[in-house]
Amino acid sequence: MRTVTEKLNLPNYILDILNNSKGVTVPRTREELIELAMGNGNNTTFDVCYDVPGIGNVKEATVVKCKNGVVVNYYEDYMRRRDPNSMVIADQKPTDKPKYSDIYGKDFEELRQDTFTWLKEQELIFFPFKSGGLEYGYDSIVIAPINAGFFAAGLADLQDFLNIDEIDWEFDAKAVVFLAPPFRHTHFEGKQVVVHNRVEMHEVYSYNLYPGPSAKKGIYAVLLDIGEQEGWVTAHASTVKVITPYDNEIVIMHEGASGGGKSEMIEHMHREMDGRVVLGLNSVTGEKHYLEFTDSCDLLPVTDDMALCHTAMQNESKKLVVRDAEAGWFLRVDNITKYGSAPQLEKIFTQPEEPLIFLNLQATPNSTCLVWEHTMDSTGKPCPNPRVILPRRLMDNVISDSVEVDIRSFGVRTPACTKEHPSYGILGLVHILPPALAWLWRLVAPRGFNNPSIIDSSEMKSEGVGSYWPFATGKMVTQANLLLEQIVNSPNTRYVLIPNQHVGVYEVGFVPQWIAREYIARRGSAKFRQEHLIESRCSLLGYGLDSLKIDGQHIGKAFLQPERQQEIGIEGYDAGAKILSDFFKKELDKYNTPELNPLGRQIIELFNNNASVQDYVDLIPMRY
Repeated sequence: MRTVTEKLNLPNYILDILNNSKGVTVPRTREELIELAMGNGNNTTFDVCYDVPGIGNVKEATVVKCKNGVVVNYYEDYMRRRDPNSMVIADQKPTDKPKYSDIYGKDFEELRQDTFTWLKEQELIFFPFKSGGLEYGYDSIVIAPINAGFFAAGLADLQDFLNIDEIDWEFDAKAVVFLAPPFRHTHFEGKQVVVHNRVEMHEVYSYNLYPGPSAKKGIYAVLLDIGEQEGWVTAHASTVKVITPYDNEIVIMHEGASGGGKSEMIEHMHREMDGRVVLGLNSVTGEKHYLEFTDSCDLLPVTDDMALCHTAMQNESKKLVVRDAEAGWFLRVDNITKYGSAPQLEKIFTQPEEPLIFLNLQATPNSTCLVWEHTMDSTGKPCPNPRVILPRRLMDNVISDSVEVDIRSFGVRTPACTKEHPSYGILGLVHILPPALAWLWRLVAPRGFNNPSIIDSSEMKSEGVGSYWPFATGKMVTQANLLLEQIVNSPNTRYVLIPNQHVGVYEVGFVPQWIAREYIARRGSAKFRQEHLIESRCSLLGYGLDSLKIDGQHIGKAFLQPERQQEIGIEGYDAGAKILSDFFKKELDKYNTPELNPLGRQIIELFNNNASVQDYVDLIPMRY
């Protein structure tokens, strides 16, 4: 084993694990990884089990071989979604996250050594990969038990898998992922726990088999940690180049907390069977409003969830420059509920060029896994978090180069709002934000209504700085300062705010962002005309639109200014605005410290003094 790995210049403790284990498999191809996911045999089903001291043999997941890939299902409902409280910090570097020593009353080193001992008792999978992409990314490795082949294959698809024989540079490992599932039961009461230890390498200890908090967000944490040291950010965002029927081009980057519509921003608009689009369903009266689109825009995806904003990529355009930080996308398909919901994606999923990895979907051996057949939870309801890991190379028209961002949008899951039951669901279909307000929304990043991606309550919570705070290991104020510097240094990038799920009383799904995407793209590089903008009644929402015409059709003002909806009125709107403002006040207080950029303290002071929208514009000018 040493002859294979010595070219990677690995630390001695890593070599000790590899050289003293029961055996190490180093896959060179994706095909080998898919075979390992099925137990490296001719299996059509494969149970992933572990002997757990004091409990016995525990079945964690089952893997089924289908015509279009391998399908993973966990035995526990809890393991089918990411636990937002899974991150624990083991080292003594500055952090605002829970520390292992504080939670468990002892140093992590004992469990660290026990993890190494357990790994030595296993047959292992080992391979190198790039965190953050081949061009700007960082050398990394993974060590996992061989029966967790699906986890390793998923990580290889999400990150940039490297064939160890083709590495012809001086490998400098910055991160390592250790997978040790049994410790979830012996040390963490069955909970998802991922321990980060920022030492010689950034060590990520995944003590559970759901890839969300480790293979996906654990690597995100690695990039945020490196960026914090070097002065750049990996945004939590999808990015798409939109080309109109008239050949206008514009790049939109859509940020937001989990469930905020990032994947949906790079999807084509969902339509009824007759081609119409349901603009909204009145949740009180049941009335539906429709739109007809004869021509919609072409979409060239750039990023799905992680947008690298490395300083080495920035240029003289005074726009933010981004590229994808991932090799594959962890797509949630809960909104594909029947055949025809998303034809472009369904075609790829059903007849892929290469076998895919599916999670939380129904599967029969040697059949075709259908992404609208979601696994049923023990409640009798479909799992809200079905996933497909899609290598980006299999996406049509995907852009692999860096792009300049024209519009940064922010998505918020909003509940219904009525005067009888007021809520923060007072956002109109689209709002235009001054840069200072755009920064505040990224500091608070409301997680919002009925989040399908994570285990949580339905009430509004803050996902924090840039909406990527759940994955960051350092200090909130450091990330807040980096985001503010990024905004100030990109004055030619404009900002909008878009709700999903509800606009006031109307159920809208993700239609607002699809409408906003079509509308903004058709404007091209044109500015928003000031006479079409009105200051929102709630100043946190910046400017609303007085009118919106798209494809020859006017959008009703009730969708642009929800206070005009008779079910809400001024009374319900103002009550909802107070809920939203009180929430921001509570969340922003934690940032208002001496370490915060003085400009940031001025912006928060404006908010605390109930500033007008113009006050925010005066502080940081905006392009309309």
